[in-house]
Amino acid sequence: MDKELGFPSKHRLSESGSYDGSDTDVESVGLQIAKEADHDIKYRTCSWQKTAGLLFSEYICLAILSFPWSFSVLGLVPGVIVTIAVAASVQYTSLVLWRFCLKHPEIRDVCDIGRMLFGGSELAYNVTSIFFLLNNTFIQALHCLVGAKVLNTLTGSALCTVAFSAITAIICFFISLPRPLSHLSALGTFSAATMGIAVLLAIVFAGVQDHPFGYIAGEEPIVHLFAPKGTTYVAGMSAFLNILYTFVGQITLPSFIAEMENPKDFPKALWAVTIAEIVTFTLCGALMYHWVGNQYMTAPAFGSLQEPYKKIAFAFAIPTIVFLGSLYASVSARFVFFRIFRNSRHLHSNTVLGWAVWVAIIAAVWVLAFVIAEVIPFFSDMLSLMSSLFDGWFGFIFWGLAYLSLHPGQERWKGPWRTAETLLNYGLILFGFYVLVAGTYTSIASIIIDYTGQKPFSCASNAL
Repeated sequence: MDKELGFPSKHRLSESGSYDGSDTDVESVGLQIAKEADHDIKYRTCSWQKTAGLLFSEYICLAILSFPWSFSVLGLVPGVIVTIAVAASVQYTSLVLWRFCLKHPEIRDVCDIGRMLFGGSELAYNVTSIFFLLNNTFIQALHCLVGAKVLNTLTGSALCTVAFSAITAIICFFISLPRPLSHLSALGTFSAATMGIAVLLAIVFAGVQDHPFGYIAGEEPIVHLFAPKGTTYVAGMSAFLNILYTFVGQITLPSFIAEMENPKDFPKALWAVTIAEIVTFTLCGALMYHWVGNQYMTAPAFGSLQEPYKKIAFAFAIPTIVFLGSLYASVSARFVFFRIFRNSRHLHSNTVLGWAVWVAIIAAVWVLAFVIAEVIPFFSDMLSLMSSLFDGWFGFIFWGLAYLSLHPGQERWKGPWRTAETLLNYGLILFGFYVLVAGTYTSIASIIIDYTGQKPFSCASNAL
């Protein structure tokens, strides 16, 4: 219990472990909202629709256009099966996360959960905090590079890539400035909508163009129902992990739930985005792979389109490129800001000091992201390595442990269904460790294979 904030420490779940909607968790959320009534800046203001906008902006993103590549490595049938299976596992673990947050409405972010899962350990809290900030900062850095990629593609590499990366970071800095997440929801919905248009255009253009980009006369696109002969473990794992990393986004969900007016409504937003994910990811992966084939596939798949189709579709991805990086920056800045001003009026008031510190934090995380993006010459593989180190924990291990916390002792073995669910969660924990080990091995192997002596702060074009 956080005595300083006055949150109740007991919250009731039903016998099935689901929320029963009637106990002190509702009261404590109500107390939080009541305490904010006279504040200049209110945080618990997100409806489930606004939360859905944030979720759509996080998941309907440029990574969708890497699914055709994954399908080309795994084969069409395994690609579809893996997509649906990973979506189902992330949906389930996200619901466990939600139930845990309902039981502990004082949670503000995944770092608080890390402390709770490991017996209130400050070490666990600090390690989780480092992982949390590194994960978010690397995703921001990715968006600096992808922003440079789209600007290089659209302008014919009119400027140095470093300059385009800096321009992207500056634009993202300004978008990150609003403090409550509810203020970002409308932009998030817009970015998800434009990304949806970009995906639709890419699929349509792949189907209507005469041939994929790079087509060699007489060599028609080759499509495999199953993994092509000779596919290595590293290649197969890379394709699998690409799908996994796109779905695993639970690291931000506690931050979203912490700003909802009624956290009970979170599943509405979650189901909406999961259904959209399964449909969009599967159709994009399968249809573009069908029309492009193995030998002409690129990641993102925009690169497999002829001109001007490539530029038209890629242009619609700009809003999600700048917004999603900004969303992760805002979540990181919020974590730091709340630690600095935990019990201060600057947290909720429009004070000069409060805004100065907020702006400084936003600026610092974007400068750091820009530097990381430019200093690491094999950034794409390094991002995969970071995802391997973090996503096993934040995608599976944490939520298996959260389930065990919700159902302590013999309670988790009551009846066949509860026993089956308990075994499932032990399996998720083991799978998380497999992702940690196998993903790390695959990422390091990819770094060794792909590194060709690239230099930091290179002006070389990264256009598609």
